[in-house]
Amino acid sequence: MARRPLPRILSNGTASIARSREFARSAADNATDVLHPLITITRGLRRLAGAGRRRWADTPKDRRGPLMFLVASVVLVVALMPYGPLLAAICLMAAAAWTGRERTEPAPTGPDEAQTQRLQSLYEALVPYFSVPEDPAPLFAHGGEWDKALTSYEFDDDGRVSHLVVRYPAYFTDGEADSRARIEQLLHAKSGRGREYHFEWDEEGNQLTVNVLPPLPTDIAAQRFVTAPGETVLGFTDPTGVQRTLPVADGDEQRDVPPVVWRTGPRSTEPHLLVVGEPGSGTTTLLRSVALQALLHGDVLIVEGSGIGDYACLAGRDGVLAIECGLAGALASLEWAAHETERRLISANRARQAGHPAPEDTKRPLWILMDRPSVLGHLAAADGRKDPQALLQVPLRHGRAANVTVVVADQFDSLDALSDPVRQHTRARVVLGPTTIDQVEDILGVPPRTTPTANVPPGRGYARLGTGQVHRLQVPATPDPYDDATSEAHRQAVTDLLPARSTPADAGAGTSTGTEAGTEAGTEAEADADTVVTKPDATPEPVPAES
Repeated sequence: MARRPLPRILSNGTASIARSREFARSAADNATDVLHPLITITRGLRRLAGAGRRRWADTPKDRRGPLMFLVASVVLVVALMPYGPLLAAICLMAAAAWTGRERTEPAPTGPDEAQTQRLQSLYEALVPYFSVPEDPAPLFAHGGEWDKALTSYEFDDDGRVSHLVVRYPAYFTDGEADSRARIEQLLHAKSGRGREYHFEWDEEGNQLTVNVLPPLPTDIAAQRFVTAPGETVLGFTDPTGVQRTLPVADGDEQRDVPPVVWRTGPRSTEPHLLVVGEPGSGTTTLLRSVALQALLHGDVLIVEGSGIGDYACLAGRDGVLAIECGLAGALASLEWAAHETERRLISANRARQAGHPAPEDTKRPLWILMDRPSVLGHLAAADGRKDPQALLQVPLRHGRAANVTVVVADQFDSLDALSDPVRQHTRARVVLGPTTIDQVEDILGVPPRTTPTANVPPGRGYARLGTGQVHRLQVPATPDPYDDATSEAHRQAVTDLLPARSTPADAGAGTSTGTEAGTEAGTEAEADADTVVTKPDATPEPVPAES
């Protein structure tokens, strides 16, 4: 039996209903626009009638008679006047239109009672710092007017100050760091802890601007950043700190964020980097991110002092010369790196003297990433060997001319173990994790313009390149893809950036995956140390340094 087709109203009824709804909605909007004056007048008449009923109800009974007589007399006079009823109707319609208009509450122009109390409290707290007894007309005085000193202010949804502009007298010593630090600490405590504040001192205009900084984005994963050769993205910062943005992928969308770009190479003024932080602050994450970016244009040598295997995902990859976790392998690798730096310098010098361009094997960047050198230094001291940091002196001193970049990462409790060449030649600095202003100043050389907070996400800190300003920094999420705690999205993002494997991870001659104790340095470790680094065939053997 053939199936009968559905009625037309059921087959395409959905589209007809949608068009009907759209037509009805448009007709209703047009009717509302056309009838808006009539609606306003009707609403006004209703309000006038209600006001009249309330007036009649509030009138005492002994006065209602005279009131009715007065109203009747007015109506009679208006009716007898020429054009009286017409003028009365026009006046009634005008009054109804005025009464029936839509009224909006005016926006508050000043602070409410709670906000005024908070501003007055801030003003009173600043009096001892911004006033002297000799001032005949003090701007700050107990019981004074706060609106003359606090010229601009904003509050967040919780009622706390989010923006504040403070005028202070000219005799305040705003050129002294201690004086500014006292004011910043006071405003931080009085405005609300747990947030990060930015202080901008206008010493010429005797004005201090305080702003609450929004949190930096922590959801940016590792990816191919749009940078030139020799540029490395350390992380992301505030838009007011840099004059550049980078497009980054955020899921299926793309957005522009301001980066902290570190430039390396022969023309760099900060050719080497020092990263300091607490355990779990993201120092290894930053080194892993730098390694993935460096492998695009150069070779990487990794020395891991902790021996945890955080760089195992790079084992056997193209461009990864070695991943050393043992003392013997680390010493041999760093000794090779020192000789390679000298060889590059000699080759380039000979080429320049002969009037030729530098050889190609000296132009490819070489990166030396050293994580936790203090651990290896302790093992070397226990075994009576040379500190591996001593072998970094040549790459640190001559690395810029030889296209060799050194990145060192360690923890705050091991700063005393860092050698003088490391401290002297690492002009690019990064501090990660919860820190104090004194710790940041000790590493970066100057205090930050913001107030560090106690609870920060991993990879959050400060960066300073040479003598530049201090930037807030959030390192892109670059976790170990072999870690079970890593999310699938971040694991896939890091895996997509890994170069192809040139040798099996467990068969590469230049990779050491075990941590060697200082007392186990036997003949087998010495034999393995001779083949610790596998250099590409295009690179000649190291040449001894010449005077």
